[in-house]
Amino acid sequence: MTITTAKVTAVKQAIACTPSIQGKLLNATIAAAHFAGVDEIFVPGGTQAIAAMAIGTETIKKVEFIARPRNAFMAEAKIFLFGEIGIGLFAGLTEVLIVADEAADPFTVIITSEVGHEAINIFDKLLESLPTAELAETGWRDYGEVILVDNINEAYKLADKFSSEQVQILTQNPREALEKMSNYGALVLGEKTCVSYGDKCIGTNHVLPTRKAGNYTGGLWLGKLFPQDPDVPRDCGRKRRAARWVGSVGGVRGSRNLRHTPGLAT
Repeated sequence: MTITTAKVTAVKQAIACTPSIQGKLLNATIAAAHFAGVDEIFVPGGTQAIAAMAIGTETIKKVEFIARPRNAFMAEAKIFLFGEIGIGLFAGLTEVLIVADEAADPFTVIITSEVGHEAINIFDKLLESLPTAELAETGWRDYGEVILVDNINEAYKLADKFSSEQVQILTQNPREALEKMSNYGALVLGEKTCVSYGDKCIGTNHVLPTRKAGNYTGGLWLGKLFPQDPDVPRDCGRKRRAARWVGSVGGVRGSRNLRHTPGLAT
């Protein structure tokens, strides 16, 4: 999701850092990196990888841009290095917000993303069958929340205020959210799709803004890696009519017919 974006924008050298498992990289990881277009792979992960790429080591050359979401520690490392290198997003932990009305199936709410709506009533039973029950229970207890509102419009207003990374719409008319909401990382519409489908399958980039950053920025896209550098040529012809205005704006006397070099304004 980051290497492919870089290669589409004609980045000449793209490197990847990924932690090893017992000193080895998974073959699947190597294959995926190869098909994405990675030029070099290194094994440090986490904040160590951020530091190595941003500053440079004997093995890893200093890069100009880092595009990778992760946890709070890596986000903090990127904040510390901001200005030293380009940063794609200060994306943190994944956020999922569900907007559900009476048409939503409680079990669908659970399996699509997280717990919400009437699904709370069956969540405890579901936990017993999960191999990750302890982790899921901790996540729900520490970070989960259910908010009841009077009507669907209030739900959309509140969801827009939260500006979450992923917003799943499980309502009678999911596409209505496109008109009601504008602040989010990604909008997942209806019960026939889900967050993981958008992240892993359809090809959209899921380096997405978190912690209300969706209010002012979107996810990683080509423009982040492809700066638009304007060329400013000297041109004559009819554009000379603007000379006096340009000279005034620039703080110098513009020449009406461009026959002499204007002097400095006093």
